[in-house]
Amino acid sequence: MTTTAPRTGAAPARTAPGQTTTADDTAVRAAALARARARAAGAQAVPAFDRLLELVEGERAVAVRNVPATLACFTAHFPRHPVLPGVLLLESLTALARAAAGPGSWQLAAVRGVRFKHFVGPGDQVHLTVEVSRHSPRQTECRATARVGDRVVATVRALTLAGATTTREGTA
Repeated sequence: MTTTAPRTGAAPARTAPGQTTTADDTAVRAAALARARARAAGAQAVPAFDRLLELVEGERAVAVRNVPATLACFTAHFPRHPVLPGVLLLESLTALARAAAGPGSWQLAAVRGVRFKHFVGPGDQVHLTVEVSRHSPRQTECRATARVGDRVVATVRALTLAGATTTREGTA
């Protein structure tokens, strides 16, 4: 007769053969899983921006995002030189573009010409600006810029949003 110890805590992290994992890796994976579950439930774990400064629907939007040192991503990205992942900055710009597009349910359809020019770290305050270049009931295209102080840290040449009812090629 064999007995096994009861399982306590979280399941062990899966790794490739020969690869080891640290407690930090497990914590980062757990935080990512929690954010994914929150999004699936309709909530957002981390706000895309903190304060909306200006909004002219169909034309322009300006917001501010504060980058606290307590974000879970800083433990692994990168431990000795924490950097806000570019995808989180792009997510903030997308959320601001949705606000600028106006009422309705907008989905990200395409992003072109993304340039990350400088690092964004803990304690930075990012000023996000989105300008609508084309707008219709089915599709909105915007230009976006992120700045820390006077320094441009990221630009997006074309951020395209599609209305939720718009079907795209190759989808059902």
